[in-house]
Amino acid sequence: MTELASRLRADLSTAMRERDRDTIRVLRTVLSALANAEAQPVEDAPAAGLASGPIAGASRGLGATEAARRDLDGDQVRAIVCAERDERVAAADDLARRGAPQAAADLMAEVAVLDRYLL
Repeated sequence: MTELASRLRADLSTAMRERDRDTIRVLRTVLSALANAEAQPVEDAPAAGLASGPIAGASRGLGATEAARRDLDGDQVRAIVCAERDERVAAADDLARRGAPQAAADLMAEVAVLDRYLL
């Protein structure tokens, strides 16, 4: 686990203790994006442990259904956080153009939370 990912997880715990709902929402979303990036695609999953019995492709044995996860390096984690930030900026700009300044401001507050991790 990278330093940035560890910091995100630790800050999520702190935000939960402090009941900071906005920070909790942002950090959970980013951590979910990281978890999705760590997930191994089905076509890359090893075929070891697959049974050829009555149920084709069934797994047998302890841990047979556990999938290995990718290890993301610091640059990959940072890129995901940047992508989440950029997504919010684009959405805020769109909302502001469409006449929803409060929703745009809410998204920019989320951007401010993510900016703390990209310094």
